[in-house]
Amino acid sequence: MEIRLLRSFTTVAETQNFGAAARVLSTTQPALTKQIQQLERQSASVLFTRGRHGAVLTPAGEALLPDAIDVVRRADGLAQRMKRLAAGAEGFLSVGFGMSAIDVAPRAVAAFRAKHPSIDITLEDMSSSQQVAALREDRLTIGFLRLPAPAGIATRQVRRDQLALALPRADEAPATDRESLRQWFEGRPVIRLVAARGPGLAAQCRALFSDLGCSPQVLHETSDLLTVLALVAAGVGPAVVPASAATVVPQGVQLLPIDRASSVWSVGVGWLAESRNPLIPLFLESVDTAGPAGRSAG
Repeated sequence: MEIRLLRSFTTVAETQNFGAAARVLSTTQPALTKQIQQLERQSASVLFTRGRHGAVLTPAGEALLPDAIDVVRRADGLAQRMKRLAAGAEGFLSVGFGMSAIDVAPRAVAAFRAKHPSIDITLEDMSSSQQVAALREDRLTIGFLRLPAPAGIATRQVRRDQLALALPRADEAPATDRESLRQWFEGRPVIRLVAARGPGLAAQCRALFSDLGCSPQVLHETSDLLTVLALVAAGVGPAVVPASAATVVPQGVQLLPIDRASSVWSVGVGWLAESRNPLIPLFLESVDTAGPAGRSAG
């Protein structure tokens, strides 16, 4: 049964006049009459009687009208929802983020929720490598990850980040030239994040220490960045963390940015290049309003 025929039926029932119904439906009266006749053949019933006072529903027409109205309304609702989905006005968005986006990712999600309250959105803490795997397996829609991203992942740069030395506030900070940092780090016990929890940070630290020509010792390892900072605040020892962690640094910790080429990297949002998900450009708008902007193709 065609929705078009049911719509014609409900419109004639509402207007009680074939001519008026034809005008509402933007069709001709003869075409409308043929549609009603087709519906009457399908239902094996006469639906209207036509006389001086217009079109009046027969008992069969009265019996079918409530269901016809319901079907037409549901069809219209489905059509509207399909349009909203196509426009990205509803749906589900899963977002991943790493340590370097610990501030901008939650702000972007909050901005997105405020603008698109009908869309469900989740935020999950994941390393860049985990995000790439989740994107490829369709477990993640978009992620904040280290750049450059692997092939097949489109990206937009959000910010630059760098390593910073986290020290108890009472400790004297070293000079930041290469030789001073080399001497300060050589053999010094430091607190660090477990490599499996932050492989990108671990690789960046290795690159820095190789550049400086030093080999710090491991004082303590933990699987959470906030725990690393808490241990520093407690005076247990120093740590090397992303400078973007300044937004979550507890009292009692000072951050000393390390200005070396080996300590700097780019952070961006990434998604499957082949994806046509309409929610992705909507989320990118929220990213642009939530943090430092920059663009990069990947």
